[in-house]
Amino acid sequence: MPFDQLTVPELTESLGEHKYIADRGLSTALLLALKLGKPLLLEGEVGVGKTELARTVSTMLGRELIRLQCYEGIDMHQALYEWDYARQMLFVRSLGSEEASDDQLFGPRFLLERPLLQAVRAGDQCVLLIDEVDRADDEFEAFLLELLGDYQVTIPEVGTIKAQSRPIVILTSNRTRELHDALKRRCLYTWIGFPESDREVEIVRSRLPEVGGALANQVVGAVNRLRAMDLEKLPGVAETIDWTESVSALGSNSLTAEIALDTLGAVVKDRDDLEYASRNIQDVIS
Repeated sequence: MPFDQLTVPELTESLGEHKYIADRGLSTALLLALKLGKPLLLEGEVGVGKTELARTVSTMLGRELIRLQCYEGIDMHQALYEWDYARQMLFVRSLGSEEASDDQLFGPRFLLERPLLQAVRAGDQCVLLIDEVDRADDEFEAFLLELLGDYQVTIPEVGTIKAQSRPIVILTSNRTRELHDALKRRCLYTWIGFPESDREVEIVRSRLPEVGGALANQVVGAVNRLRAMDLEKLPGVAETIDWTESVSALGSNSLTAEIALDTLGAVVKDRDDLEYASRNIQDVIS
């Protein structure tokens, strides 16, 4: 798919054909990221489709999805590269008394590529997803700046490796902490919030075409009432889909109080929230 002549409505339609229902703001941000070759930073509530957008883009464009899942304590080696020390030791032993040079010891055959290096080498044949970057620490965030700004990475033993063509880069954040301005400046930015009811019903129907419109409307209405309650963890669109699918799996075409209680664990994922919602189930489904 060439990006130069692509319009926002055409991109929105293409995403919809792959069962991703995007509003104009999100489609515009994505199109600009594609046309300008800049990373796209997606922030929003948990379960609103940030990660799913990267999956959909990779499928839509026929490109490999390379995913880096961030977590507390992740460092350069887990994200970029590691050396296969076991193979290096075997190689050294095979040389006997002969001394190995640095070029021999730190050659490509001993380099284990991790997601960031894989993406730089794959270039425009991949979509790089840096998922939940807010879970990583400040040091790792600073490490990403070279990649996000220049599409290159530096390995001390090898040197700088620059992408021959730019991969599509999508970062996601659930805002467990504020990201630094230096990272944000290198990215286009958009916020993904909870969708309007009509669009959420459309999302559910696109993902679960076998489900009737009445049930989808009932579940979406109930989820929106849950979001209005004083819950610790608000349900996202992913939970709306799970709840609808759970109700349908029990053979029900409507969300009754009994069915809602039986399947509440599909949408509410906190013990205190579950007890609170159970006590107020009539308010949820009314």
